[in-house]
Amino acid sequence: MKILVVDDEPGLRWIVKTQLTRLGHEVVEAEGGEAAWELWQREAFPLVVTDWMMPDIDGLELVRRIRTAPSLNYTYIVLLTVRTDKSDVVTGLEDGADDYLTKPFDAGELQARVAVGSRILSMETRLRESLAQQSELAARDSLTGLFNRRKFNTHLADEIRRSRRYNRPLALIMIDIDHFKHYNDAYGHVQGDHLLQELAKVLAHSVRSTDFVARYGGEEFVIVLPETNKTCSLLAAEKIRSAVATHPFPMSGSQPGGSLTLSMGVASYPEDMPDSEVLVERADQALYQAKQTGRNRAVMAG
Repeated sequence: MKILVVDDEPGLRWIVKTQLTRLGHEVVEAEGGEAAWELWQREAFPLVVTDWMMPDIDGLELVRRIRTAPSLNYTYIVLLTVRTDKSDVVTGLEDGADDYLTKPFDAGELQARVAVGSRILSMETRLRESLAQQSELAARDSLTGLFNRRKFNTHLADEIRRSRRYNRPLALIMIDIDHFKHYNDAYGHVQGDHLLQELAKVLAHSVRSTDFVARYGGEEFVIVLPETNKTCSLLAAEKIRSAVATHPFPMSGSQPGGSLTLSMGVASYPEDMPDSEVLVERADQALYQAKQTGRNRAVMAG
């Protein structure tokens, strides 16, 4: 672990650094609170061991600044002090220190306090990773692994705000599998699920890394294309349609024409909408027109 050691006494910094280096930690030294604050702003150290009494910024002020600064990760702070009065200790902990060590301190006690901080930081990291994983799972469709409709709604709203702010184009493609009911009737819903999973892979590989693919529901999918104008969005839809039509899906012979085909509706910002709900509505209307005029085609909202 990378540890920031703060003290205006070079001898004490050397003692702390020596003990922590022996434990395998990487130690960065700061000769005072001001220098420590500048270092921490450049790199939010996971653990800080700091003296309380220093001539420029004292340890308590350093603790307060770290606690009020925006940071993705938590910093565990051990406060070094010659003060032994319980009220002083309480003050240090109330101001944001996690632990304290009274000078002169025993090397074993320093190692133990840092080990406690290391364990707590490890637990915090695992908890954060677990929460991130749960959040990711909640945003995914359980069958296809694509993003789900709830995530699509929030993502589209965010993209529209970004497009409006920077005056940039945005496109939306709504997709429906042609004659999917026939496929399910012929092979059953289990095979139909396999088809949806395979289609999800084809869609994901047919778009740019900046595009957003989601399962809208049933056999319907949606794709958000940032930085894409009206002309380019229709070209993108045709590319996707062609990739699906030529892909060797299992048992797609039950489909008319012997291959899996899609009907697609395309709408764009700012031409077709003032907000996300209208954009979805216009894309859905174009999708309906595609199905009514023969399927296996992409139609631009008019």
